[in-house]
Amino acid sequence: MSKFKKFLTMLGAVFLLIIFFNLFNFVFRREIPAGSRIAILKVTGVITDTDYYVRKLKDLAKDKSVKAIVLRVDSPGGSVVPCQELYDEILRVKKKKPVVASMGSVAASGGLYISVAATRIVADPATITGSIGVIMQTMNFRKIADRLGVQVVTIKSGPHKDLLNPFKKVDPGDVKIVQSVINDVYQQFLEAVSKGRHIPVEKLKPLADGRIFSGRQALKLGLVDELGDLHKAVSVARQLSHSPDAKPFEVKKEQPFIDKILGSDVSLFFDKISSILKGEVEKKDLMYLY
Repeated sequence: MSKFKKFLTMLGAVFLLIIFFNLFNFVFRREIPAGSRIAILKVTGVITDTDYYVRKLKDLAKDKSVKAIVLRVDSPGGSVVPCQELYDEILRVKKKKPVVASMGSVAASGGLYISVAATRIVADPATITGSIGVIMQTMNFRKIADRLGVQVVTIKSGPHKDLLNPFKKVDPGDVKIVQSVINDVYQQFLEAVSKGRHIPVEKLKPLADGRIFSGRQALKLGLVDELGDLHKAVSVARQLSHSPDAKPFEVKKEQPFIDKILGSDVSLFFDKISSILKGEVEKKDLMYLY
């Protein structure tokens, strides 16, 4: 047998062993919660889809071993409706067990929106929060289209059906309609913060012009309850749930089935091989194959 064939045989044996051990762990390993626990659920990045977070919150609310939830928020905001949906779910969950919002580097706009639904808010002194407001942006290409001799023909059922069409002259009527929607959603934001932080809307309005605050400034303004890091938030969760011995654990995102069987690194390897065989990756990429 040539050295190359021996190498391939050994490589195949190694992969078979990896698959076997990962399959064994997947089938027989069971995570049995011992005693009381504090769940840490991380909400990171721009909030555009909350299906995962809502599902996890519902599961944690049902789990009797979970005495409280720490929502680790590190987000600059996001779309209005997803933020509202997550806000509503947090309100439902905190009726069953405490929810502590732990603000990370940034918890602004939508990040603040979801945080005010929590039982208690803990922020780092340097956390960037605030940014209470609503924004919508678009671009207008009408002048460029005119210069290029491009004419866009729009057939519509009503004068405002092509609201903010980037190829037509800015219509003051369109702007008025959009502004009214922005104002209404902004009012909803104000009411949510007012309710969650027990601050009258009229007192809140001067702070709600889109400006940002540090965590320490937010504490003075009543937007957060206390200063501290994630460990402090866990401590607060223990106090609120009367569970001094509860152990914190991070809620992990589920791995795809194939990753559970093969392991993520092995799965990635086979994905690369498959792409190469399909001609989706150039040969030079082989240099980085591992």
